[in-house]
Parts: sequence; structure tokens; C-alpha cells
Amino acid sequence: MKRLSTGVLAALFAAGLGLNAVAAPITSASHGNIGTNAIAQASGSTMAAPPANFGSPPSGQVPILFNDHHVYTKPDVLKKGRVLAALVRGGTVLIPLRSMFEQMGATVSYDAATKTVDVSKPGADVKVTVGKPEVVINGESRPLDVPPMMWKGHVLVPVRVISEGMGAYVEWVPDKQVVVVRYVQPTPPPTPAPVETAAPVTTPPPTPTPAPVATPYKDVFVAGDYIFSPKVYDEFNPGTTSNNNSGNGFSYGIRGGAEFNLFNLPWMLEGDFRQINYPHNCAGAGDPACNVTVIGGGGYAAVPQFTVRQYDFDARFGLKVANPRIYVGVGYMFRANNAGYPKLSNIGFGAEKLPDLDRPFSVFGSVWYYGNVKGSTSGTPSYQLAYNILKTQIGVTYSFDHSPLFLEAGVDGESYRNKINAPSDGASFGPFLGLGLKF
Repeated sequence: MKRLSTGVLAALFAAGLGLNAVAAPITSASHGNIGTNAIAQASGSTMAAPPANFGSPPSGQVPILFNDHHVYTKPDVLKKGRVLAALVRGGTVLIPLRSMFEQMGATVSYDAATKTVDVSKPGADVKVTVGKPEVVINGESRPLDVPPMMWKGHVLVPVRVISEGMGAYVEWVPDKQVVVVRYVQPTPPPTPAPVETAAPVTTPPPTPTPAPVATPYKDVFVAGDYIFSPKVYDEFNPGTTSNNNSGNGFSYGIRGGAEFNLFNLPWMLEGDFRQINYPHNCAGAGDPACNVTVIGGGGYAAVPQFTVRQYDFDARFGLKVANPRIYVGVGYMFRANNAGYPKLSNIGFGAEKLPDLDRPFSVFGSVWYYGNVKGSTSGTPSYQLAYNILKTQIGVTYSFDHSPLFLEAGVDGESYRNKINAPSDGASFGPFLGLGLKF
């Protein structure tokens, strides 16, 4: 804004909020009749009116003529204790911010901690800080020649803030020592009446055929394996490799599994059966190799040569915890042999990696632990027999294209440790090769 001095009329115009306020400048020639003539000229009217009473301004202050007919040099009856008047400091006219902006329908808030005043109304937002030569209008920072100041508890700002922030017309009349403010409340443009038009007739596009959703593949399979010459360590065999062609019969395994959803969760169910045949070799009576530790550790018994057949079956139920097809779960194991031992059983737990039979090659494997797999002998006295059994398997598969058949190969293993009255610890392992069918 321009600095104003005595005898010079300064008109401050600004565009803000989309408002237009026009007034003719008040010249020194009209000072003798400024109340009416100046206002009439400012408003563009030719009608005469009696002179306005500018009142007696307080010491050091000048009155404000607002919109032709309000002169505030006394407390406002609607806002008691406030005096709407201006100060002239160094040729700059300062206006009381709250009183003036509230007259224009704005909301004024003051933050005492930062000494910042925020003025807002639809379409405009003005921020000033006491002592800071800057005004922020609608987010845009503009410098001020004179910073806002505090006067008797009221924030005063240069008239430029009023004119640029609210689109008002402000003029200083030095002869009468009065500030003239003109402000016209904007009238919103009328809302045009809706034009009724006939809705165009359009032919809806054909409903697109939804793309088929591929059903996720789930393993469902069964496989049979030939176990090659398994090696066994127990009370019957010190680790001699069983020769499947020596009349002992061949060892084999059968397993099957299926994936399915239950309660919106992925599960698997699997069964694994293994029969291991191995020899108990001895030369007959008097051969120490015929002596076998009896159940309960009550000494030895001479057992003639025969082929031991050991049967293991366990059923497994698991929940998928990772991809691809990795499950953890619980199992139930049943174990028996043809050596007169009692049938043993118990539950256990473990982890399973099912084969990915939707791919050409995949790996699979399992680790299951059954603690205290137990049973009792018949007769008198009766002994309880129990083992801790760890059952393992690892292998690979190859699936044929466009065929339900697949090949698999790997190694089966099992170790069993004495829990109660077992004649000895034991272990067995052997490679396998098998053929499977996927559904």
C-alpha cells in the first residue's frame, strides 16, 4: 500500500473473494461537506443527504465511517466494550481487525500463544501475526510495510489487509480525520433452473462373458514303493543288509494323501504303510547269534533263524503353514511284527511336505515323531513294551505330461528307542522306487 500523508487522498483497491466495490475518491474540495458528498460520490449517487456526524474520536484515534451510515467512536452496543476506530502511525492507517472483519461477516480467532489472528469466511482466509510484516491471504504470503500491532488489547492491521483480504474500499479523509470504508456483501449468482431433457435411449452393451476361474490344484494321490534291501539294526539283526532275493520276501511301502479345504482353511490327510522284511540269521542250537534279549530284560532266549516282518502304519492330519504344500499336524501310529511282540500304538506329531504333482519335478518329505508307542504282552507275567519312534522320508517325483501317472524315488528311515522294557534300540533305512497315480 502507499503511505498516506496529510492533504493527499489515497484510494486502496483490492480484489478478493470475487467482490467488486467502486467509489470515487474524496477530494479536499469536498471536505467541508464530506459526510454526505463524499459518501454520495463514493457510492455513485447524486441524491443529497444531511451531513454525517463523525463524532468525537478518542485521543490518538480517528473514527471509521462504515458503509455510509455507521460511525464508531463509542462502544458498539452489540459488542460492548469495543471501540471501532482507527490509528494513524507514520502515515499508515491501522484498522481494528476483529471489529472490522466481523462487520463483514467473517469469523475471527486469535491464538494468544503465537499472537496470530485467523480470519475466515467462504472464499477467503486471512492470517496475520502481531509484529510480523506479512499477511497470508488464501495461502499466499504478501509483505506489509507496517506490521500488525496490539493497541489496548485489540489487534490493529494496515488498511491494506482489509482491502486486499475482503475486497473492501478504504479511504483516508485527512481534512476530517476520518477513515471511510465501503463494503458490499456479495450476492451469490442465481441457480439456473434445471433443464429437462429426454434421456437418450441407449442400448446396453452386451454382458461380457466372465473369464473362467482356474480351480487351484490340490494333491490327491496314491503310490506304491519297492524298498531295496533295507538295513536293520535291532535285537534280531546287527545291521546285515536284507537281500530281497534271499527268500525273505520284498519290503515295500504304500502311501496316499489328499488336500482339501475345511472351515476355509487348507488341510491334508495322509496314510503311510511300510512292511520291512529282514532275516534273523543263526546256525541253530548253541550258536550265540540265536540268543535274543527277551522283553523286560529278563535274560536271553534262543530264537531259531526266521524272517522278521515288521509292519508300521500311521495316519496323518495336518494344516498348511507354508507354500508349497508344507503342513504340520498330528498322527496316529500302529506297529506290529511276527516275532510275538505285542501290538503297539500311540499318537504323535510332525511335519509333511507333499509332492507338487502339478509340476514335472517336485520334492516331498516328512518327519513324524511318536512318543511312547506302547502295548502289553499277554500271559503271566505281563510286560508293557514301549518305544519312542521317529519316522522319516525324503524323495522326488516326476509327473508325466497329460497322464495321471508319476514316478517317485527316495529313502525311507525309522529309528526306535527303548521307552519301557524294549530288548534293544533299533533303526532301519533303505532306498525306494515307486509308481504313483494322481487324481
